[in-house]
Amino acid sequence: MRLSIIISLPLILYGSNLIGQTISVQDSTREHLISISKEIMKLADNCALITLDETGQPRARTMDPFFPEDDMVVWFGTNANSRKVEQIRNDPRVTLYYFDKKGSSYVIIYGQAKLVDNRQLKQSKWKEEWKEFYPDYPKGYLLIQVIPETMELLSTRHNVFSDPETWQPPIVKF
Repeated sequence: MRLSIIISLPLILYGSNLIGQTISVQDSTREHLISISKEIMKLADNCALITLDETGQPRARTMDPFFPEDDMVVWFGTNANSRKVEQIRNDPRVTLYYFDKKGSSYVIIYGQAKLVDNRQLKQSKWKEEWKEFYPDYPKGYLLIQVIPETMELLSTRHNVFSDPETWQPPIVKF
């Protein structure tokens, strides 16, 4: 699978402007943007998981995600009977929104969600502070795996800016 980043705007990184370039996997700028994104995601702590309901209405809720994997896959734990589970079953397209107010930074991930009910994975993706929410754990506990397709980011702290005319942020394609 070829991974690329499309930058269609002025982007200030390493003291240079990148405009309208497609950057390959080997390019350090792409890896730098992913590294910045992971830092923003860590500082944000929580994120919004946005699903689509049966009418197509976006539904947002605050989630406590696990730190993204190297390939930017993000995992969540949830109640197997929650509305988000049914919404993902009906339409797996989701959006994740992380915001770091102090750094004037955000990351948005657009991707596909998968529901995972694997005992071993559930044990590895568990936080002890969730005990009160899942008294019958692992019963009723389900994982959501979000596989990224596209990621946008903006960070004043890291000098990653959007296009001054269109406000389009840098985009990383997976």
